[in-house]
Amino acid sequence: MTLPVLSHTPDQFPGSAADAAVLVVPDLADAATSLESYPGLAEALAAVGFTGSASAFVRVHAPEVTSLPFAVVGIGATPSAEAVRNAAGAALRSLTGFETVSLALAPGLEEYAEAAAEGAVLGGHRFDGYRSKKPAVRASAVVLHGALDDASVARIQATGDAVALVKDLVNVPAEWQSPADLAQSAVDSVADLDVTVEVLDESALTEQGYGGILGVGQGSDRPPRLVRLDYSPAGATQHIALVGKGITFDTGGLSLKPAASMVGMKFDMAGAATSLAALRAIATLELSVRVTAWLCIADNMPSGRATRPGDVLRMLDGTTVEVLNTDAEGRLVMADGLVAASRENPDVIIDVATLTGAIVMALGHRHTGVMGDDDAVTRFLAAAESVDEPAWRMPLPDYMEDSLDSPIADLINANMSDRAAGASFAGLFLRRFVGRVSDDADAPRIPWVHLDIAGSGENGSAPFGFTEKGPTGAMVRSIVAFAAASAQEA
Repeated sequence: MTLPVLSHTPDQFPGSAADAAVLVVPDLADAATSLESYPGLAEALAAVGFTGSASAFVRVHAPEVTSLPFAVVGIGATPSAEAVRNAAGAALRSLTGFETVSLALAPGLEEYAEAAAEGAVLGGHRFDGYRSKKPAVRASAVVLHGALDDASVARIQATGDAVALVKDLVNVPAEWQSPADLAQSAVDSVADLDVTVEVLDESALTEQGYGGILGVGQGSDRPPRLVRLDYSPAGATQHIALVGKGITFDTGGLSLKPAASMVGMKFDMAGAATSLAALRAIATLELSVRVTAWLCIADNMPSGRATRPGDVLRMLDGTTVEVLNTDAEGRLVMADGLVAASRENPDVIIDVATLTGAIVMALGHRHTGVMGDDDAVTRFLAAAESVDEPAWRMPLPDYMEDSLDSPIADLINANMSDRAAGASFAGLFLRRFVGRVSDDADAPRIPWVHLDIAGSGENGSAPFGFTEKGPTGAMVRSIVAFAAASAQEA
């Protein structure tokens, strides 16, 4: 992967140590004096029709400002951390061929230095890929000219690295990412951190009763895995459990997807990658909160061994599920993960999954669907808002509970007679596997948040802001922010 290393300096912009320079500017019509300290720049920009609209990027010849290759990027009419983050990200995506880039904010925008640094790191990532001819490189180093402390630099770098890890893992073709391969990637990614890892293979999964993961994976020649990671710093009083869906390729099983719908299904392990990456960032930052992650990994393939529509699987907690649609497999592996996570009695469980096409129909490709318990969801939405990740609460209607009933088992995994509110149906199914805070019959459920990233986890259209086409790493920054807030509240 290519990810820029961030540093900061109080030196005057642009200096002479970089190979190129970028200046973030406001809408020029509303900030006529913002460029007074850069002789000739306003005139040069006017000559090429640049107005400073949001994320607009232009290379400009401004010899009185610098002899370096020079570019300007706009934030639009309303200054905000989000606008600056997107602008800096767009600039680092667009400016290629330079190893080190100096980055600064026009006068009046200095308070957004941290957002600019975040955008630069996020926008500077590039997956190295498999092309025989490599694309033009993005910067390997970014020097921010502005006030930024070392703690902020460390947080931005760790979070940017985590988002990049998700993108890199999701981009790997399924032929080179079996369940065993993904499990090994998880082990390798935390090898230098204070994180313990346990990997359950198919024998251990059978012995311990992980019927959902086994049932989904039994049609593949590449057997499933469950990975448990545990970051447990001394003195931590809060425990967050993450559960991630890790379908390394989703054909739909015997409920086979149409050919066009199967394209891109290597992406179906993004929830596991997100959980892994968030834990790694939290451990790297040494936040004072315990975090466990459960990565539920399987190939969903059709074969003579595959689970058939109408088969009944027994989940880890003994619940039986009639499988009516083998393409509704994510909720089956997640059910096992939720049960396993619940057994450790965490303070909150957050599950992450590319779970339903229905969430894409409801919210599109930028908002994550959020479901769960009131207080936990409220806290999570606040964390997402603090880092400007779009998220929207979706309902879990009690009147839909009866639609989960099976005539021969405890539950069905899909309502084949009514496709309405498919995202909520899936959320209600998952909620059945969230444990209680104690063994008392009337004990409340462990606080739980469900994140459906089927839409937000991948950008299939044109790049925008710091986000390019392909996997986005959505919700990594929100989970890290949630963990940081939990550590502070403890």
